[in-house]
Amino acid sequence: MYRIIGADNRIYGPVSPEQLRQWIRERRANAQTQAQSEGSTEWKPLGSFPEFADLLGVTPPPVAAPPPVMVPADVLAAQFLARDYQVRAGDWIAQGWQLVMSDFWIFLGATFVASLIASMGIIGMVLGGPMLGGLYAMFLKKKRGQPITFGDVFVGFNTFLPLMLAYLVMGLLGGLGLLFCLLPGIYLFVAWHFTLLLVIDQRMDFWPAMELSRKMISKHWWRFFGFLLLCALIQLGGLLLCCVGVFLTAPIAYAASVCAYEEIFGATA
Repeated sequence: MYRIIGADNRIYGPVSPEQLRQWIRERRANAQTQAQSEGSTEWKPLGSFPEFADLLGVTPPPVAAPPPVMVPADVLAAQFLARDYQVRAGDWIAQGWQLVMSDFWIFLGATFVASLIASMGIIGMVLGGPMLGGLYAMFLKKKRGQPITFGDVFVGFNTFLPLMLAYLVMGLLGGLGLLFCLLPGIYLFVAWHFTLLLVIDQRMDFWPAMELSRKMISKHWWRFFGFLLLCALIQLGGLLLCCVGVFLTAPIAYAASVCAYEEIFGATA
Protein backbone atom coordinates (compact mmCIF):
# COMPACT_ATOMS: atom_id res chain seq x y z
CA MET A 1 0.00 0.00 0.00
CA TYR A 2 1.10 3.56 -0.76
CA ARG A 3 0.26 7.15 0.06
CA ILE A 4 1.04 10.17 -2.09
CA ILE A 5 1.03 13.94 -1.71
CA GLY A 6 -1.13 15.43 -4.46
CA ALA A 7 -0.63 18.68 -6.36
CA ASP A 8 -2.95 20.31 -3.83
CA ASN A 9 -0.56 19.23 -1.02
CA ARG A 10 -3.17 16.84 0.38
CA ILE A 11 -2.28 13.25 1.29
CA TYR A 12 -4.11 10.54 -0.65
CA GLY A 13 -4.22 6.87 0.28
CA PRO A 14 -3.37 4.31 1.33
CA VAL A 15 -4.00 2.79 -2.08
CA SER A 16 -2.92 -0.45 -3.68
CA PRO A 17 -0.08 -0.62 -6.23
CA GLU A 18 -2.66 -1.22 -8.96
CA GLN A 19 -4.58 1.92 -8.02
CA LEU A 20 -1.41 3.97 -7.92
CA ARG A 21 -0.40 2.67 -11.34
CA GLN A 22 -3.81 3.79 -12.60
CA TRP A 23 -3.24 7.29 -11.22
CA ILE A 24 0.10 7.38 -13.04
CA ARG A 25 -1.62 6.45 -16.31
CA GLU A 26 -4.21 9.18 -15.68
CA ARG A 27 -1.31 11.65 -15.03
CA ARG A 28 -2.57 12.30 -11.52
CA ALA A 29 0.92 11.29 -10.33
CA ASN A 30 4.34 11.56 -11.91
CA ALA A 31 7.99 10.79 -11.15
CA GLN A 32 8.30 13.86 -8.87
CA THR A 33 5.19 13.06 -6.81
CA GLN A 34 6.13 12.46 -3.19
CA ALA A 35 5.13 8.98 -2.09
CA GLN A 36 5.39 6.79 0.97
CA SER A 37 5.20 3.00 1.12
CA GLU A 38 3.37 1.18 3.88
CA GLY A 39 5.51 0.70 6.98
CA SER A 40 7.87 3.54 6.04
CA THR A 41 8.04 7.05 7.44
CA GLU A 42 10.10 8.39 4.55
CA TRP A 43 8.63 10.44 1.72
CA LYS A 44 10.51 10.22 -1.57
CA PRO A 45 9.85 10.82 -5.29
CA LEU A 46 7.68 8.22 -6.92
CA GLY A 47 10.32 7.85 -9.61
CA SER A 48 12.67 6.29 -7.05
CA PHE A 49 10.35 3.30 -6.59
CA PRO A 50 11.58 0.54 -8.97
CA GLU A 51 8.13 -1.03 -9.19
CA PHE A 52 6.78 2.03 -11.04
CA ALA A 53 9.80 2.81 -13.19
CA ASP A 54 8.31 1.26 -16.32
CA LEU A 55 5.27 3.55 -16.25
CA LEU A 56 7.21 6.66 -15.34
CA GLY A 57 9.88 6.16 -18.00
CA VAL A 58 12.76 6.43 -15.55
CA THR A 59 15.73 4.16 -14.99
CA PRO A 60 15.31 2.29 -11.72
CA PRO A 61 18.00 3.01 -9.14
CA PRO A 62 20.85 0.52 -9.29
CA VAL A 63 20.80 -2.26 -6.75
CA ALA A 64 23.93 -2.23 -4.66
CA ALA A 65 26.08 -5.28 -5.33
CA PRO A 66 26.62 -7.49 -2.29
CA PRO A 67 30.12 -7.31 -0.85
CA PRO A 68 32.45 -10.03 -2.14
CA VAL A 69 32.56 -13.14 -0.02
CA MET A 70 36.08 -13.58 1.32
CA VAL A 71 36.98 -17.26 1.60
CA PRO A 72 38.95 -17.95 4.81
CA ALA A 73 42.62 -18.66 4.12
CA ASP A 74 42.47 -22.20 5.53
CA VAL A 75 39.46 -23.08 3.38
CA LEU A 76 41.10 -21.59 0.30
CA ALA A 77 44.31 -23.48 1.02
CA ALA A 78 42.40 -26.75 1.41
CA GLN A 79 40.75 -26.22 -1.99
CA PHE A 80 44.10 -25.72 -3.67
CA LEU A 81 45.89 -28.53 -1.84
CA ALA A 82 43.21 -30.98 -2.94
CA ARG A 83 44.45 -30.50 -6.50
CA ASP A 84 47.41 -32.00 -8.27
CA TYR A 85 49.32 -30.71 -11.26
CA GLN A 86 52.07 -31.53 -13.71
CA VAL A 87 55.26 -29.51 -14.00
CA ARG A 88 55.44 -28.50 -17.65
CA ALA A 89 58.58 -26.37 -17.69
CA GLY A 90 58.93 -26.12 -21.46
CA ASP A 91 55.30 -25.17 -21.98
CA TRP A 92 55.41 -22.52 -19.24
CA ILE A 93 58.52 -20.92 -20.68
CA ALA A 94 57.00 -20.94 -24.17
CA GLN A 95 53.83 -19.33 -22.79
CA GLY A 96 55.99 -16.80 -20.94
CA TRP A 97 57.72 -15.87 -24.19
CA GLN A 98 54.38 -15.30 -25.92
CA LEU A 99 53.10 -13.28 -22.97
CA VAL A 100 56.12 -10.98 -23.00
CA MET A 101 55.95 -10.51 -26.76
CA SER A 102 52.29 -9.45 -26.51
CA ASP A 103 53.33 -6.18 -24.75
CA PHE A 104 57.12 -6.26 -24.99
CA TRP A 105 58.08 -2.68 -24.18
CA ILE A 106 55.73 -2.35 -21.21
CA PHE A 107 56.94 -5.63 -19.72
CA LEU A 108 60.56 -4.73 -20.43
CA GLY A 109 60.28 -1.38 -18.67
CA ALA A 110 58.23 -2.73 -15.76
CA THR A 111 60.64 -5.62 -15.15
CA PHE A 112 63.62 -3.27 -15.23
CA VAL A 113 62.06 -0.80 -12.77
CA ALA A 114 60.77 -3.47 -10.37
CA SER A 115 64.04 -5.42 -10.40
CA LEU A 116 66.11 -2.25 -9.94
CA ILE A 117 64.12 -1.09 -6.92
CA ALA A 118 64.12 -4.59 -5.41
CA SER A 119 67.93 -4.64 -5.58
CA MET A 120 68.50 -1.29 -3.83
CA GLY A 121 69.72 -2.49 -0.44
CA ILE A 122 67.55 -1.33 2.48
CA ILE A 123 65.13 0.41 0.11
CA GLY A 124 64.82 -2.83 -1.81
CA MET A 125 64.09 -4.76 1.37
CA VAL A 126 61.13 -2.48 2.05
CA LEU A 127 59.85 -1.87 -1.48
CA GLY A 128 60.95 -5.08 -3.20
CA GLY A 129 57.87 -7.07 -2.19
CA PRO A 130 55.30 -4.50 -3.40
CA MET A 131 57.25 -3.87 -6.61
CA LEU A 132 57.70 -7.54 -7.53
CA GLY A 133 54.14 -8.29 -6.42
CA GLY A 134 52.93 -5.54 -8.75
CA LEU A 135 55.06 -6.95 -11.56
CA TYR A 136 53.55 -10.39 -11.07
CA ALA A 137 50.07 -8.85 -10.97
CA MET A 138 50.76 -7.08 -14.29
CA PHE A 139 51.77 -10.33 -15.97
CA LEU A 140 48.77 -12.10 -14.43
CA LYS A 141 46.40 -9.38 -15.64
CA LYS A 142 47.67 -9.75 -19.21
CA LYS A 143 47.55 -13.54 -18.95
CA ARG A 144 43.85 -13.26 -18.10
CA GLY A 145 43.18 -11.23 -21.24
CA GLN A 146 42.96 -7.77 -19.67
CA PRO A 147 44.73 -4.67 -21.05
CA ILE A 148 47.69 -3.35 -19.08
CA THR A 149 49.51 -0.05 -18.63
CA PHE A 150 52.95 0.66 -17.21
CA GLY A 151 51.33 2.01 -14.04
CA ASP A 152 50.07 -1.49 -13.19
CA VAL A 153 53.53 -2.36 -11.91
CA PHE A 154 52.83 -0.19 -8.84
CA VAL A 155 49.56 -1.95 -7.93
CA GLY A 156 51.42 -3.91 -5.24
CA PHE A 157 51.41 -0.81 -3.05
CA ASN A 158 47.68 -1.43 -2.53
CA THR A 159 48.75 -4.59 -0.67
CA PHE A 160 51.91 -3.05 0.74
CA LEU A 161 52.21 -4.57 4.21
CA PRO A 162 51.72 -8.30 3.47
CA LEU A 163 53.90 -8.08 0.35
CA MET A 164 56.64 -6.27 2.25
CA LEU A 165 56.50 -8.76 5.14
CA ALA A 166 56.48 -11.73 2.76
CA TYR A 167 59.56 -10.44 0.95
CA LEU A 168 61.41 -9.67 4.19
CA VAL A 169 60.57 -12.95 5.92
CA MET A 170 61.39 -15.06 2.85
CA GLY A 171 64.70 -13.28 2.42
CA LEU A 172 65.58 -13.55 6.11
CA LEU A 173 64.63 -17.20 6.68
CA GLY A 174 65.83 -18.35 3.28
CA GLY A 175 69.11 -16.52 3.80
CA LEU A 176 69.59 -18.13 7.22
CA GLY A 177 68.90 -21.51 5.65
CA LEU A 178 71.59 -20.91 3.06
CA LEU A 179 74.04 -19.60 5.65
CA PHE A 180 73.81 -22.45 8.16
CA CYS A 181 72.93 -25.32 5.87
CA LEU A 182 72.74 -24.93 2.11
CA LEU A 183 70.03 -27.48 1.30
CA PRO A 184 67.27 -26.08 3.59
CA GLY A 185 67.82 -22.62 2.11
CA ILE A 186 67.50 -23.92 -1.45
CA TYR A 187 64.41 -25.89 -0.49
CA LEU A 188 62.71 -22.84 1.04
CA PHE A 189 63.53 -20.44 -1.80
CA VAL A 190 62.01 -22.89 -4.31
CA ALA A 191 59.03 -23.79 -2.11
CA TRP A 192 58.10 -20.15 -1.43
CA HIS A 193 58.19 -19.19 -5.10
CA PHE A 194 54.43 -18.47 -5.39
CA THR A 195 54.15 -16.46 -2.17
CA LEU A 196 53.99 -12.97 -3.68
CA LEU A 197 51.51 -14.15 -6.32
CA LEU A 198 49.23 -15.64 -3.67
CA VAL A 199 49.35 -12.44 -1.62
CA ILE A 200 48.59 -10.14 -4.56
CA ASP A 201 46.07 -12.40 -6.31
CA GLN A 202 44.29 -14.23 -3.48
CA ARG A 203 44.64 -11.42 -0.89
CA MET A 204 46.21 -13.85 1.57
CA ASP A 205 48.33 -12.73 4.49
CA PHE A 206 52.04 -13.35 4.10
CA TRP A 207 52.44 -16.44 6.31
CA PRO A 208 49.43 -18.43 5.00
CA ALA A 209 50.63 -17.57 1.47
CA MET A 210 54.13 -18.84 2.28
CA GLU A 211 52.75 -22.05 3.74
CA LEU A 212 50.38 -22.69 0.84
CA SER A 213 53.15 -22.08 -1.68
CA ARG A 214 55.47 -24.41 0.21
CA LYS A 215 52.95 -27.23 0.50
CA MET A 216 51.81 -26.94 -3.12
CA ILE A 217 55.30 -26.85 -4.63
CA SER A 218 56.51 -29.62 -2.31
CA LYS A 219 54.18 -32.03 -4.10
CA HIS A 220 56.62 -31.95 -7.03
CA TRP A 221 59.55 -30.08 -5.53
CA TRP A 222 62.34 -31.60 -7.62
CA ARG A 223 60.55 -31.02 -10.90
CA PHE A 224 59.73 -27.49 -9.90
CA PHE A 225 63.35 -26.98 -8.91
CA GLY A 226 64.26 -28.06 -12.44
CA PHE A 227 61.83 -25.50 -13.87
CA LEU A 228 63.33 -22.66 -11.83
CA LEU A 229 66.85 -23.83 -12.63
CA LEU A 230 65.98 -23.69 -16.34
CA CYS A 231 64.63 -20.15 -15.89
CA ALA A 232 67.84 -19.18 -14.08
CA LEU A 233 69.99 -20.65 -16.86
CA ILE A 234 68.01 -18.69 -19.44
CA GLN A 235 68.63 -15.48 -17.49
CA LEU A 236 72.31 -16.38 -17.11
CA GLY A 237 72.53 -16.84 -20.86
CA GLY A 238 71.05 -13.39 -21.33
CA LEU A 239 73.53 -11.95 -18.84
CA LEU A 240 76.47 -13.52 -20.65
CA LEU A 241 75.24 -12.06 -23.94
CA CYS A 242 76.94 -8.72 -23.25
CA CYS A 243 74.46 -8.21 -20.36
CA VAL A 244 71.89 -7.00 -22.90
CA GLY A 245 70.04 -10.28 -23.28
CA VAL A 246 68.97 -10.25 -19.63
CA PHE A 247 66.53 -7.45 -20.47
CA LEU A 248 64.67 -10.03 -22.56
CA THR A 249 65.20 -13.16 -20.50
CA ALA A 250 64.26 -11.67 -17.12
CA PRO A 251 60.70 -10.76 -18.19
CA ILE A 252 60.33 -14.22 -19.73
CA ALA A 253 61.28 -15.85 -16.41
CA TYR A 254 58.70 -13.80 -14.51
CA ALA A 255 56.07 -14.48 -17.16
CA ALA A 256 56.78 -18.22 -17.09
CA SER A 257 56.25 -18.25 -13.31
CA VAL A 258 52.92 -16.51 -13.78
CA CYS A 259 51.88 -19.05 -16.40
CA ALA A 260 52.82 -21.83 -13.97
CA TYR A 261 50.85 -20.15 -11.18
CA GLU A 262 47.77 -19.72 -13.33
CA GLU A 263 47.80 -23.36 -14.36
CA ILE A 264 48.44 -24.72 -10.87
CA PHE A 265 46.14 -22.44 -8.88
CA GLY A 266 43.78 -20.88 -11.41
CA ALA A 267 40.20 -20.31 -10.26
CA THR A 268 38.82 -22.31 -7.38
CA ALA A 269 35.67 -24.31 -7.94
